[in-house]
Amino acid sequence: MGKVTGFKEFDRELPAKKSPAERVSNYKEFVGLYSDEKLNKQAARCMNCGIPFCHSGCPLGNIIPEFNDAVYKENWEEAYNILSSTNNFPEFTGRICPAPCESACVLGINRPPVAIEEIEKHIIEIAYSKGYVQPHNTHLRTGKSVAVVGSGPAGLAAAAQLNKAGHLVTVYERDDKAGGLLRYGIPDFKLDKWVVDRRIKLMEESGILFKYNTEVGKDISAKELAENFDAVVLAGGSTIPRNLNIPGRELKGVYFAMEFLKQQNKRVGNSPFDAEDILATDADVVVIGGGDTGSDCVGTSNRHKAKSVKQFEVMFKPPGDRTDSMPWPTYPMVLKTTSSHEEGCERFWGVNTKKFIGDENGNLKSLLVTDVNWEKDIFGRPIKFNEVEGSEREIPCQRVFLAMGFLHPQFEGMLEELGVEIDERGNVKAREGVYQTNVSNVFAAGDMRRGQSLVVWAISEGREAARKVDEYLMGATALASKDAVSMFA
Repeated sequence: MGKVTGFKEFDRELPAKKSPAERVSNYKEFVGLYSDEKLNKQAARCMNCGIPFCHSGCPLGNIIPEFNDAVYKENWEEAYNILSSTNNFPEFTGRICPAPCESACVLGINRPPVAIEEIEKHIIEIAYSKGYVQPHNTHLRTGKSVAVVGSGPAGLAAAAQLNKAGHLVTVYERDDKAGGLLRYGIPDFKLDKWVVDRRIKLMEESGILFKYNTEVGKDISAKELAENFDAVVLAGGSTIPRNLNIPGRELKGVYFAMEFLKQQNKRVGNSPFDAEDILATDADVVVIGGGDTGSDCVGTSNRHKAKSVKQFEVMFKPPGDRTDSMPWPTYPMVLKTTSSHEEGCERFWGVNTKKFIGDENGNLKSLLVTDVNWEKDIFGRPIKFNEVEGSEREIPCQRVFLAMGFLHPQFEGMLEELGVEIDERGNVKAREGVYQTNVSNVFAAGDMRRGQSLVVWAISEGREAARKVDEYLMGATALASKDAVSMFA
């Protein structure tokens, strides 16, 4: 590395954020950028360790020490080439990835890890500013055509790689714009949509065709798609949310998180929506679910100027640091406080919601909840919970957002028509490393195949599925595998 003692000399430092009071007044991104000096110091913290575990921590296999070294030396084009060799969309992962690479950072054994995610974001933004990011000009076309269903990160990655291989790619999206959850699931204050639009424009200029407002299996026949294209990649995501079927579920005021978040993103983006307004303004809000989607509901509710915001998690409170059951370099399930929590939220763990209570007009007015204790195994993993006697109580609430994850993709329409097999978890059956379904020219990638996961896994899935599609169409592939990365692949 350029400065082998940097990890001893410099502490981890993240860019400044706007104050909570300022940022809740709008939906714009609020995290700043490093100065040139601070970026140089943060890159210098990469310690030239013997075995860089960050590689294995990253599902994409990003070549992290090398791009950190290039940043330290201010070789921006080299840094961009290294980063983009494994990651199609660093501007997305640099903003919204939970950074499993940082959990695996060797420096993180006894000191704060290298700020890999932020450095990644800076590389791509500098690359854009310097004109390094250009449309991919494919001079030799194979004559083969591929349909990609779904324009989330998995579909976009598959499309980008297949276009790079020379195939004619058409992306089908049932919404009015591309991006999937990047556009209509993640709030603008975490991922401003100009970032998505900038990338989609480049993909269009590279020759990829996008068809919007087109639901495969409804607006267009799925079987005809499989017959008319040489290959089809299913990347529609895991879209069926986990429900909470308790008394009062039908009351007005109880919504799935994605109903709330998608509508708000459409509102910010001036896109039309048919449903009645879902607003948290002046309401006592309870978000049920302690993950990132729940946190996004918290941040959005604060921007709606909710009267109060609470977040319930039925699980016990995670520890603040690693325990013996989650040693380095595994991804630790530790307490995470997000920027949305900083803006205002009461958080509760070990709370089970038993009933939604309504008024005489069918509107939600409160929740019946109880505290729970968990029985754990020898590794500290939860087995089952028991209610705490005498803890049952009623909580005032007029808006509940259910953010408890997703079960599986939508079966009706496309999947049923194609006749693809479903695995025991309800996902499209396509083995990892193969990505091919029981229908020979139909492949699957992303959350639709592996279940609800991270954006970085979705990109990895799309890239790996594209390799297998290319092999299927051509008999061999020059597209890089995450297990054998070529810098300019």
